[in-house]
Amino acid sequence: MSAEVDIDNLKDQFIDLVRQEDVLQIREFLNDQNISDVAELIYELPEYASQIIGHMSIHRAASVFKILDLADQKSIIQELPPFKTAELLNELPADDRTAFLEELHGEVVKELVKLLDPEERKVTLSLLGYPEGSVGRLMTPDYIAVQVDWTVQEVLEHIREVGKDSETIDVIYVVNDKGEFVDDIRIREIILASPDKKVGEIIDNRYITLNVNDDQEVANQTFKMNNRVALPVVDDKNILLGIVTIDDVLWVASEEFSEDMQKFGGTEALNEPYLEIPIVKLFKKRVVWLVVLFLGEMLTATAMGYFEDEIAKAVVLALFVPLIISSGGNSGSQASTLIIQAMAVGEITIVDWWRVLRREIISGLLLGAVLGLIGFFRVIFWNSIFHTYGDHGLLIGITVGFSLLGVVLWGTISGSMLPIVLKKLGADPATSSAPFVATLVDVTGLIIYFSMAYIILSGILL
Repeated sequence: MSAEVDIDNLKDQFIDLVRQEDVLQIREFLNDQNISDVAELIYELPEYASQIIGHMSIHRAASVFKILDLADQKSIIQELPPFKTAELLNELPADDRTAFLEELHGEVVKELVKLLDPEERKVTLSLLGYPEGSVGRLMTPDYIAVQVDWTVQEVLEHIREVGKDSETIDVIYVVNDKGEFVDDIRIREIILASPDKKVGEIIDNRYITLNVNDDQEVANQTFKMNNRVALPVVDDKNILLGIVTIDDVLWVASEEFSEDMQKFGGTEALNEPYLEIPIVKLFKKRVVWLVVLFLGEMLTATAMGYFEDEIAKAVVLALFVPLIISSGGNSGSQASTLIIQAMAVGEITIVDWWRVLRREIISGLLLGAVLGLIGFFRVIFWNSIFHTYGDHGLLIGITVGFSLLGVVLWGTISGSMLPIVLKKLGADPATSSAPFVATLVDVTGLIIYFSMAYIILSGILL
């Protein structure tokens, strides 16, 4: 509650200063606030966003800008005068600037790149030249590199000289005279070492590197498995090109999580805030999957038509169709969600498919047995009271029970294997979302149900 009051006070103070038109006081007021509070102020007062950024010192403005949502960033860039846009883009760290530019249309990027200083333009174009979603797009060239034959004293002097422009000084990167990566050293080890000691005497060769062409997911997994704040990025010849910091990886992980959640719901990833995306674009992203799922569900009607004679002879079988297909869909959705999540955090990989299959077969049998028994006893109990299912209630109960066992087993197998198959084919496992699996199992569930009914009730009701 106190946080809301603080933001309200912040809004009131800022608006009062704007009304007074005292530029110096506005600038001083904004520069005295926490970066996160200024970002919150922009979210609360979007109509003043460009003014807020424009009145701040350029360094603090860049710090605020890089943590804003994409929609707010675009709005600010559109409203800022060209000279202020140039200052802001040049001040942004290369990796944050690249992350912003890659979300824009090509023509817009071309115009914004023209505003950059020659050196910053060169760096930005270099980063944009790497494949989308690669570590190369994520890295920053702002790091401290030292030679392996330097003394600790030389390293400290170098840090004092260039450290203010570095993304982080927690880790120092060691290269040879060819620019090849040798090792990384924590700043603590430099500070505690004797001034005349050589860098080569401190390194321990226990390092972890990322390749510039690696997928960003590789970086995410590497950071999860290792206690690092930053990792060096090298090319195929082991030349040090930049570093990736933990904050950038966390940002990417958050975006990927949002995309996966949207795909779980049976839509394409929006890539924009929901309230900012145009209706037509939102329609296009949703309609494709709905059409695909609708066509899939039409196969359910086809399957029902195939068993039309059986249904005509025993109309009672149609009563359990929703029960059967929903149970299969639910079990499949459960399995797919668990496997996709486990793959996303690196708990399982493609090579674990057989272990996954064995576990899901056992799980499917146990879950199917529970639901099958419940279904069986429900039919028997209901028929004993209301005689709803006629003289063959026991056989119908057996049919429902075994059908549920088969459908749930098939649902768990399908739901668990589909993400792994998609990953093997190079597709995104998240596309095997709950609606997609449920549609697949609906059709096959009907086939299992009516086939079981034909085996058990043939010559009796069928």
